[in-house]
Amino acid sequence: MKYQSQKVALAYFACAMILFAAQVTFGLVLGYIYVAPNFLSELLPFNIARMIHTNALVVWLLLGFFGASYYLIPEETERELHSPKLAYIQLVLLMVGASAAVIGYLFRIHEGREFLEQPLWVKLGIVVAALIFLYNVTMTVLQGRKTVITNVLLLGLWGIALFFLFSLYNPANLTVDKMYWWYVVHIWVEGVWELVMASVLAFMMLKLTGVDREVVEKWLYVIVALALFTGLLGTGHHYYWIGTPGYWQWIGSIFSALEILPFFAMVMFTFVMVWKGRREHPNKAALLWALGCSVLAFFGAGVWGFMHTLAPMNYYTHGTQVTAAHGHLAFFGAYVSMNLAIITYAMPYLLGRRPYNQVLNMASFWLMASGMSFMTFTLTFAGVVQTHLQRVLGQGFMDVQDQLSLFYWMRLGSGVVVVLGALLFIYATFVPRREVIETVNPAAAPAE
Repeated sequence: MKYQSQKVALAYFACAMILFAAQVTFGLVLGYIYVAPNFLSELLPFNIARMIHTNALVVWLLLGFFGASYYLIPEETERELHSPKLAYIQLVLLMVGASAAVIGYLFRIHEGREFLEQPLWVKLGIVVAALIFLYNVTMTVLQGRKTVITNVLLLGLWGIALFFLFSLYNPANLTVDKMYWWYVVHIWVEGVWELVMASVLAFMMLKLTGVDREVVEKWLYVIVALALFTGLLGTGHHYYWIGTPGYWQWIGSIFSALEILPFFAMVMFTFVMVWKGRREHPNKAALLWALGCSVLAFFGAGVWGFMHTLAPMNYYTHGTQVTAAHGHLAFFGAYVSMNLAIITYAMPYLLGRRPYNQVLNMASFWLMASGMSFMTFTLTFAGVVQTHLQRVLGQGFMDVQDQLSLFYWMRLGSGVVVVLGALLFIYATFVPRREVIETVNPAAAPAE
């Protein structure tokens, strides 16, 4: 670790892992409710458990983004963070707001808009935390060295904050409400979050492979252009059936079909960088997560998204288990894996140790990746059956659900594997081996 203020990232990563463990645990509970519908039906209804599951996902991913930013920006700008104290205040605000939101959900206090259920005062607290963060990182960048990586990262982070503002307004008109809702939900995950993902992967490729910065930056420009070009108008694939004009079926179909391109570019980018690399970095686990991130994101967000994004196909599959299959692999591949990659890379430096427990860390990757892939295939088959029985043959929703129970049991089994992989990752990353741990000697550490 080169800069003392990078230690801030350690607190963010630790809090992110706590919420990660909670998120996958609630996911497992939800998977069991699918096969045993009366489980916790009064104490923890399905909609409340799902609310906590999805909100924990979003919050811990954001904490990972913030932690990654606080780790890489000092190295890229070649200066300490503008204010580590503000970074810790921001973390306290976020954790207090997240805890208050969960307590509110348990007592049925929420706004009811999916992913944006937080009460208004919690959202305002999030805005304050975001302003603190943006001030802190922007001042750091302005006062230090400017690089393409930090510029793209700032563009993505400012985009996250600005588009979140649409969550503060809840229009009476349902069509307008859904449009504003998608401004947050879609443009986050298929727009500005992709910029964060690309910049973090670029930073890791720079450090892990030793490829010239100019080469990395050229790839980054291409990925950013593709992400913004396809992602912004690609939002239109959510407008098909909410009361918007018919031309959105054409715009949404064309541009969202092209959204596979930035993810394919990320696969090419990471593998070409490794192929061109001149450095044998000791942290093989971080490299595995980085490569796995690009591949799984390509299939989850790209291929599975493309499978049902065209309007004629979406007419039948919208809201079925096909959507759930796409969502699970897309989030895991693109953003969960990215956060776990940067955490795997940064933790040895933050703790002052050489990479350790790498075998366990890599085992956790294969457990989570295989479990999530099996879950995706299971939900895809369930969605195809559901689409045919419910949307084509016209059978009742609950009658069809009864016929999907085998798929739900298989999904539950894959969920157990994912949870085991997540717990193994946390153990491998944060708990040192029992043998004596070598302290990193800066002179002997790999060149950065």
